[in-house]
Amino acid sequence: MYQPDHYRVEDVPQMHALMRARPLPALISCGSAGLYATHLPTVLKDDGPYGVIECHLARANPHWKELAEGKEALMIFQGPEGYITPNWYPSKAQHGKVVPTWKLTAQQERNESEPWMTSDAPGTYIEVMLRGIIGFRFAITRLQGKWKMSQNRDMGDRDGVAKGLSKRGYEDDLEMAEIVAPQGAI
Repeated sequence: MYQPDHYRVEDVPQMHALMRARPLPALISCGSAGLYATHLPTVLKDDGPYGVIECHLARANPHWKELAEGKEALMIFQGPEGYITPNWYPSKAQHGKVVPTWKLTAQQERNESEPWMTSDAPGTYIEVMLRGIIGFRFAITRLQGKWKMSQNRDMGDRDGVAKGLSKRGYEDDLEMAEIVAPQGAI
């Protein structure tokens, strides 16, 4: 998994808390049938340095046969998610060097009262940001279902994000606001 240093989480109790709060990960492995994924309920046990996951798969699910061979697998536990508009960053007014957390502006900004547009940021900043990404287009042949909580932003921006999420008020937004907020800010 790609983990820039500012998004890296190494706090085992914090990761365990997420795993217990959202115990339905995607289990992914690769075997003779190719990549295979199953969402399944899990129980985290405090055995060993990182814990042990207990779970089960239906016998009718062929995924268990690949796992029984002892090959490596990956479980992805998903925390709350939500789009962050650049309008929530106070630094937007200061220098304009902000972009959305997801590069899907037209789709994600359409419900904002004042949608952010790339023209809101300095053109040279957008050019630099665009050089840092690579676009892909995939034809979907199978559709199957980090901790990115503004750690790379200054406290003013984190406070703005937390307030914006709280105001929007979706369930995941409220959970994210608690995580993103500087201590005692909301």
